[in-house]
Amino acid sequence: MKVLCLWYAVQDEIDYIKGAMPAGTEVVAPIGDYLSRFDCAYSDVKHLAADADAIIALSVPEGVLEVAQKLKIFSWLHSGVDDLRQMGALALFKQRGVKLTNIRGANAVAVAEQAMMFVLALAKKTLLKHNALQERQKPFPVYADENRSAMLHGRTIGIIGLGQIGSRVAKHAKGFDMQVIGVRRNKGKPVDCVDAVYGIDELHSALAKCDYVVVATPNTTETSQLIGKAELAAMKPSAFLINISRGAVIQEKPLYEALTSGRLSGYAADVWWSYGFGRAFPAGSGSRLAVHKLPNVIGSDDQAANADDVLQRNIEWGTKNLLEFAKGGPLTREVSLELGY
Repeated sequence: MKVLCLWYAVQDEIDYIKGAMPAGTEVVAPIGDYLSRFDCAYSDVKHLAADADAIIALSVPEGVLEVAQKLKIFSWLHSGVDDLRQMGALALFKQRGVKLTNIRGANAVAVAEQAMMFVLALAKKTLLKHNALQERQKPFPVYADENRSAMLHGRTIGIIGLGQIGSRVAKHAKGFDMQVIGVRRNKGKPVDCVDAVYGIDELHSALAKCDYVVVATPNTTETSQLIGKAELAAMKPSAFLINISRGAVIQEKPLYEALTSGRLSGYAADVWWSYGFGRAFPAGSGSRLAVHKLPNVIGSDDQAANADDVLQRNIEWGTKNLLEFAKGGPLTREVSLELGY
């Protein structure tokens, strides 16, 4: 079996993968100059891809999948596969019979911690009070609406998507004595630390109950643009919205209008919009309306998983996918090419 790493893997990473796989497995990686070692140039990898049985990757150079005619399994070192869907990889895998796996849950700890950081930062007006300290100006008048922190204790947090990230957010929220409700496709499946589960058709009813809403659902054709004008109108004006899913799950214009009109108290995100060439015009990434610059918005740019332990765990879990395939057993983290998760 030949395994191709689609990044400029260091020797320790190559040795780890080779050592975890059955004897005789060949593990190769591109060599060349790079700006980021976690992607690679087509010219550095095309000669390695033609006879690869397996690919493990954080990114995919254009043209590589087309030349990988012997590919049998693709281990994606991310949780979401919407990027692969948009580049046509899911359709190609389905046509060729290629198995697709991801590492859902590998970054759940880091991303859930980021979500709770956002919840606390919004509630406690962290940036406002930090900036006031820098200016040596204590927020005044005390207890005024614009200066008073919100509380988590006894409040209700809604989590849209109760996978490994969402369920961990629920566990953290319970540590703050919060009431936790969830929204998921399979309403009937109970989740630890979640007090009530709603179906996606009950989304508006769930949103109306929440003081905080965390969006943690995968971005699929069903969930893209899920949160729009009607959903934001269903929320309390005092509520906070946090997005750790994908930018496309929330519609930008209604969000901007809610944040600037007093319909929504605040917003935080680690994920932003991507207006891809050919899918939108003009193309670009980030907020077209400068949502990130609004005074009631805080955020980071795809940094939730940029944390201790994550890269090592990603490679370990991605390698486990390949090992399961090599042994002929069931694939624990196989992705449905139909559903996209």
